[in-house]
Amino acid sequence: MSLTYRETKQQYAALRHTYEYMLGERGRIEAFVKKVAPSSLTYLGCGSSYCLCESAAFSVRLRAGLTAQAFAGGDLLLNGERYRPALTGTLLVAPSRSGSTTEIVEAVRRLRGAARVPLLAVSCVADSPLSAEADLALELPWAFDASVCQTRTVINLYTANLLIAAILGGDEALIASIDAAIRDGEAYMARVEAGIRAAAGFDWTQAVVLADGELKGLAGEGAIALTEIAAVQAQSYHLLDVRHGPMVVVGPGTLVIAAASGEAEGAPHRHNLLRDLKRRGATVIVYGDEADPEIEAIADYAAFSGRPLDPAAQGIPFLFLSQIAALSRAERKGIDPDQPDGLVAWVEL
Repeated sequence: MSLTYRETKQQYAALRHTYEYMLGERGRIEAFVKKVAPSSLTYLGCGSSYCLCESAAFSVRLRAGLTAQAFAGGDLLLNGERYRPALTGTLLVAPSRSGSTTEIVEAVRRLRGAARVPLLAVSCVADSPLSAEADLALELPWAFDASVCQTRTVINLYTANLLIAAILGGDEALIASIDAAIRDGEAYMARVEAGIRAAAGFDWTQAVVLADGELKGLAGEGAIALTEIAAVQAQSYHLLDVRHGPMVVVGPGTLVIAAASGEAEGAPHRHNLLRDLKRRGATVIVYGDEADPEIEAIADYAAFSGRPLDPAAQGIPFLFLSQIAALSRAERKGIDPDQPDGLVAWVEL
């Protein structure tokens, strides 16, 4: 059993700790943001963390009514002066596993050296360089993944980001929905893992992850997990956008993982897309919060939470599909997920 798999299966125990910690820090978060009074929030991350930043920025715009944007750490490091007009009056928010990634730490230092830009850091290592730089440091060491490929870490950082957005927006319903998703997590993993493995148990050569809204960034992380762990090409798109070009490469060697919950009026469009993917020969695994007999009839496997969840909270169970599909392929192909070729746990330049 790989360390990556063990950490994947430990994610809900860590999530419970993260949930309680973030709510315990609610007063500090609210007071800090009130004091800073930012005109916007700017999320900063690399790789997996950047995908989470895209989701987080969407959440803040939607939940807190604040302007928010996401930058890749390397882009901001190389082009920070050019982007400075977009950073006036902003609050930097940097979610990071290690708190030591060179692009992030150096970009933050350069920005703050020229003008005192406030920084909120969320990292999974205590007393990291990023935490030392921050005006407010939130630390989740119980969520740290020792593996190169992040699984437990990313879903904990996603949830921490989501709770920040909910706190800033006073979205109590979202906070309760996150709690419900975590509470159901162990039973959910036990219920769906075998079905994911069975559906993904063929010789697929590429993967496509589809999701909308706050889950789109998380779909990008799902694609990274499939690439890193299973050593296949994987991409992510908005649900219906896969028809706008990418459909040309969807075929019998394609595994599609889709988040297909949503507004009732959109159900026929979602169902028709899944049918189109199946007609192309793809194998389709679908996540939804509540059971949908139509999806069950179309998809090769459908994983349902079994209760209504806020669309953003659905990201917590959704990411597990990509993680298990990736691990399943790695195991079949004799790939060691703990030693991905050419990768290190975090980049230090």
